[in-house]
Amino acid sequence: MTIYLMIILLAIAGIVSGIIAFAFQQLTHMKLQSSHNLFQYLEKSGVYSRERFNRLKKQEVDILSDDGLRLCGYVIETDPSSKHWAIIVHGYTVSMLISTQYIDLFQSEGFNILLIDQRRHGNSQGKYTTYGYYEKYDVAAWVRWILHNYGTDCSIGLHGQSLGGATVLEYLSIVHSNVKFVIADCPFSDLTQLLHHQARTIYKLPAYPLLPIINKILKRKAGFTMEQVSPLQAVEHCHLPVLFIHGTKDNYVPTYMSEQLYKRKAGPRSLLLVDGAIHGNAYAVAPKEYSEAVRILIHQALKEKEALAITTVSVELIGSPEPAVLPLST
Repeated sequence: MTIYLMIILLAIAGIVSGIIAFAFQQLTHMKLQSSHNLFQYLEKSGVYSRERFNRLKKQEVDILSDDGLRLCGYVIETDPSSKHWAIIVHGYTVSMLISTQYIDLFQSEGFNILLIDQRRHGNSQGKYTTYGYYEKYDVAAWVRWILHNYGTDCSIGLHGQSLGGATVLEYLSIVHSNVKFVIADCPFSDLTQLLHHQARTIYKLPAYPLLPIINKILKRKAGFTMEQVSPLQAVEHCHLPVLFIHGTKDNYVPTYMSEQLYKRKAGPRSLLLVDGAIHGNAYAVAPKEYSEAVRILIHQALKEKEALAITTVSVELIGSPEPAVLPLST
């Protein structure tokens, strides 16, 4: 009986160990998607194509992160005389290629563009994803690079999707004065909350004791803990204009997280909820509403004449039959 019990206990221990290893791998170094798959998604969604990217006039650039990683990007100079720059930051397991869908949004407003590969993604170096904890310093390094190469009078806007959205929000805790606005598309509000949600609803696993164990591994291997990543805290005292965007059918990063961020955000902010959109496809579902929300934010943030007295955007509120908008409010 004792031998059988030991066998059972060893089997249970092996299963638990496997679950923990799988969860840590999924969290910090999940397999990256290929460029073929990314372009396939973009083309199927009708938002960009491989052919357009190949024809795009662009320059490969790279920098070193504060902790010595080579980070890569593409510069797209729409107008060499323009002092307006947009840094576009992608989500988990993808690369800067997925950010190409947003090029037109900023080119139409006269912005030069920097597409970046986050650490561990695309051509950039790195072993672990840290959900904005170290990535926010990477964004800071790219901001410094723009100012060094194109002038300290540049005005910079940030756009981030999913992990990228959380990254640019985390960056608000160390934001440079030349950064004038942020657009966060389907960001999470708090990493601990997100992992509880995903463990319960996506992976059907108990948050306890799984997450406390993973948290210790995160600290030991990746150098951060869940509690250290909370965009909710980052937006509390930031008075930069921020546009939050989310699909109403997003289950991977639930819609309420952008609503939490909108409510907690200090100063000017707006919220665009796209009816029917799932995770990361709000632009594909509602490109006109998305573009208009971005345009209004840019004009208001940069205090351009075209801002006028516009206070609403074409947005979708939960339960609304037609696109509606939450205003850029203070």
